[in-house]
Amino acid sequence: MTPDQSLAELSDHLFTVGVALYSLAVVVFCAQLAFGRRPALVGAGAPVLDPVADPDVESERGRRWGLAAMALTVLGAVAQAGVLVTRGLATDRLPWGNMYEFATATVLVAVVAYILLALRSPGLRHIGVFVLAPVVLALVLIGLFLYAEAGPLVAALRSYWLAIHVTTAILGFGIFFVSGIASVLYLVRIRSDAREQEARAAGEPVADGIVSRLPAAASLDRVAHRTAVFGFPIWTFAVIAGAIWAESAWGRFWGWDPKETWAFIAWVVYAGYLHARTTAGWRGQPAAWVNVVGLVVMVFNLLFVNMVSTGLHSYAGVG
Repeated sequence: MTPDQSLAELSDHLFTVGVALYSLAVVVFCAQLAFGRRPALVGAGAPVLDPVADPDVESERGRRWGLAAMALTVLGAVAQAGVLVTRGLATDRLPWGNMYEFATATVLVAVVAYILLALRSPGLRHIGVFVLAPVVLALVLIGLFLYAEAGPLVAALRSYWLAIHVTTAILGFGIFFVSGIASVLYLVRIRSDAREQEARAAGEPVADGIVSRLPAAASLDRVAHRTAVFGFPIWTFAVIAGAIWAESAWGRFWGWDPKETWAFIAWVVYAGYLHARTTAGWRGQPAAWVNVVGLVVMVFNLLFVNMVSTGLHSYAGVG
């Protein structure tokens, strides 16, 4: 089937619109962090305010900045969803048949996951800049280095397993992206809190920096854990579905292809993270580092394994 060029061009334009909207959201999120928080209460008997549990810690001006940033983020997600919808309509297939489409869909899942979290806990709007900035960077790199013209699927991908295996892989990766960012911020916040405690103990002034305006460390750790708990069974199913598809396509369930190997390594790392979160001595920072390693493995699996190494998955860069 010849792709509908008008829809394909609309998809490309929506990609640019999405990047522009996300970029504006980053700027507004920065304004929220810079101007939108009430000063922390310091002193004996002062309550500990957690912007996730108590969003009133934010000023009214900050709330307006946050809502504006969220509105831009939602519009960006709508535009990015339009990229995939118009691609699918133009080619009459599922719009994740190559690296460009797969990566775009993964980033969209991450953004939607963040939006849902922020709607449930308004204080999480304060991590928006740290989610959207990597999203913008990722989309720019996707557009520059992974872009592919709209076209039909290669023969090897013309299977109903594309809808099952690749879709769940996209969902799992996007959710793990948010989990990894939350763990990175948790580690940064823990270190900042330790420095503040040392400064107070020494009678030194405490600077009111950007890090101090993040949600409490415990809240960031909960976000990282809950999103990983949600994403882990999805990723598990993606690995299992990939093995079943491999048996159907290549006559074996597992062959230690580079893509299969690193998908399994990622599964082991996230299983280790979830176990560490329940193990004495590993809770907190050690577990968070395991989650960060998981994110690095996922990114490595998407980029290096697909683009540099050779294997049975090299024809499409997915799955």
